[in-house]
Amino acid sequence: MTQALAILLAAGEGTRMRSARPKVMQEVGNRPLIAHVAHAAAEAEVDTLAIVIGPGMAAVTEAAQKAAEGARQTVTSHVQSERLGTGHAVLAARTAIADRYDHVLVLLGDAPLVRPQTIQAARRALSEGADIAVVGFRAADPTGYGRLIVHDGQVVAIREHRDADPAERAIDFCNSGIMAFAQAPMLSLLDAIGNDNAKGEYYLTDAIEIANRAGLVVRAVEAPETEVMGVNDRAQLAECEAAFQAAKRADVLSSGVSLIAPETVYFSADTQIGPDATVEPHVVFGPGTVIESGARIRAFSHLEGAHVAADAQIGPYARLRPGTEIGEKARIGNFVEAKNAVFGPGAKANHLSYVGDTSVGAKANIGAGTITCNYDGFFKYRTEIGEGAFVGSNSALVAPVRIGAGAIVGSGSVITETVPDDALALGRGRQVIKEGRAAQFRETKSNQKKHD
Repeated sequence: MTQALAILLAAGEGTRMRSARPKVMQEVGNRPLIAHVAHAAAEAEVDTLAIVIGPGMAAVTEAAQKAAEGARQTVTSHVQSERLGTGHAVLAARTAIADRYDHVLVLLGDAPLVRPQTIQAARRALSEGADIAVVGFRAADPTGYGRLIVHDGQVVAIREHRDADPAERAIDFCNSGIMAFAQAPMLSLLDAIGNDNAKGEYYLTDAIEIANRAGLVVRAVEAPETEVMGVNDRAQLAECEAAFQAAKRADVLSSGVSLIAPETVYFSADTQIGPDATVEPHVVFGPGTVIESGARIRAFSHLEGAHVAADAQIGPYARLRPGTEIGEKARIGNFVEAKNAVFGPGAKANHLSYVGDTSVGAKANIGAGTITCNYDGFFKYRTEIGEGAFVGSNSALVAPVRIGAGAIVGSGSVITETVPDDALALGRGRQVIKEGRAAQFRETKSNQKKHD
């Protein structure tokens, strides 16, 4: 079985982003750009990631390591102390390249939409005899891109736009920057790259002509233009987000999920939705959300870090925050917010409630306007609501507190003590009626207004 190393170039500062964060730490689908690339490499069965970063960019390596968790990948970090071109950046990972790998891929940390299939296609070209595989794309407007010069299947050069003659500029097959190398000749090719150019930099693309002079085989692999788009500024980041969302919506629809108005639904990279679920318009899925089969997410809801079980219904206008678990056939209605809350099967909170740090038993009902008072300004406390309990409207449950199974809390109550199973709790002042007082009040105020 072939062993593969992927070098992720991630040293760019991203000054055009006008951000204190490194460029590759900007996010698409609520995931850092570098993490998207790391995920793609993992799915393409790449064994080791070598992250090339600039000084003071340890957060980039940490993001790649987090992305590699569970994929059994080794992640190493390599600092490019000076930014002297792509060839120089790749050589920052010299120790990794010199290790025992069959394939070495060069991936771009700011091109987050690359698919595992494209990485595998480049590896396949190496397995079929190529010494280098270059990933190219057909550009709608090739202006500014390096052109792939291909003769009889051999890539003979990558010609930069400014150096291309009119015939070469007419070529629309362009360089994505992604390459794959057979390990054996790679270091000698990289060491042969010079910096005799206007910028005095070492360009990885020069390896193609060097390889041709050495009689090596260089092949091209084609990918869609959208897949290899790079991100250099905020406008391109927005374009990349739009492309990601379009692809994610298509994947979700093809998996058997109904999106009533797909263009209005926004997903995170890790959103999971089971078949036969339905998502209404204007729903946002933050990171860490799982929706099981048959659930319905109604319009204008926002979910993050939540798990919604089969046949549950959320919204409209609901907010589920991290740590929330909604059981089968449970109902979370309009203007209900839940955080770190577990709702058992068939439980309901249908209107205008806040439920935080709470366990709600099966088939319990939480009335409109109910809040769990879970924070005293210093610490969080839990509320336990038993199976089949009924909490009346406009109640405040002051945690830590337990409402027993089958218990009833009267509307407008403030509950500060445990309510036993099947008990009725009333935590409000007794109603007082004063006959005729309303009419007297109106008369007094009316006379006062006349004399003002």
